Amino acid sequence: MAKEKQSLKYCVLDVFTNERFKGNPLAVVFTEGDLELPLYENISREFGYSETSFIYYSKQDKALKVRSFTPTGFEVNGAGHNLLGAVCAALLKKENIFHEQQGNPFVIMKDKPIHLYINYDHANELPVVGMMQQSAVISTTIAPKIIAEAIRLQANDLLTENFAATVVRTEVTHLMVPLKKLEALNKIIPNKTLLIKIALQYGFDGVYCFAFTEHDPENIVQTRFFNPGIGIDEDAATGSAAGPLAGLLYQKQFISLNTGYQLLQGIKMNQPSAIKFMVQEQGILITGSSIITMEGIIYE
Repeated sequence: MAKEKQSLKYCVLDVFTNERFKGNPLAVVFTEGDLELPLYENISREFGYSETSFIYYSKQDKALKVRSFTPTGFEVNGAGHNLLGAVCAALLKKENIFHEQQGNPFVIMKDKPIHLYINYDHANELPVVGMMQQSAVISTTIAPKIIAEAIRLQANDLLTENFAATVVRTEVTHLMVPLKKLEALNKIIPNKTLLIKIALQYGFDGVYCFAFTEHDPENIVQTRFFNPGIGIDEDAATGSAAGPLAGLLYQKQFISLNTGYQLLQGIKMNQPSAIKFMVQEQGILITGSSIITMEGIIYE
């Protein structure tokens, strides 16, 4: 008699948006506990999104547990779109993931608790999730010529006066690259091999390029994100990079403490994503919504 196939339910959400087929798509797989590592890797590769998240409610920890993987099998951490979409998936499926907790709600990612702030968008009937990242740590700067070659721009396309390409860490360490014009942002063609080499040399993960918006009062900057070292050629929304960028903008006095701002990512990919952020004394708050676009079953 053939062995009965086990199955896992999943849904696909568009993250950092309240509209379907915009934002950053994320597959969220519902499990009943930890899976074998090859299964995480195989499922993530099969979906092919920049990240796939796996969630279950842990009675022992009294919290939702989240693990996320790229298509190349790299396990990611931090409060980014992978976590935001995972929490939204649980809430949209009416899972009561905070009922045993006291104080601020939290989830556990890779055995680390991450505190959340939960609101509700009544107009769109969607949860709004705020994720608290650590305060930013400003690190090394990189010469314009070095990074310009890796993104196939000219060195004079980069901002240099009182600014520089800077390595910044919250939960994750990324390189922030300020550009003079939106036109330069849209001309970027990353040299994957060179980006990986520079990332290893200077100790960062991904590259977050940004330019200030001149005629868009809603969004302070537009951004693009590249992390070929873990299999992300380009990402439509990167909460783990928005936090370091917020920290850098605050350190350079472009933004104020306890004031909300929004950035726009994914325009070049036709996947516009709105990431709200606020620098606070205790950390950096990254906020957004997600909406379910698909649901299905995975057969093991």
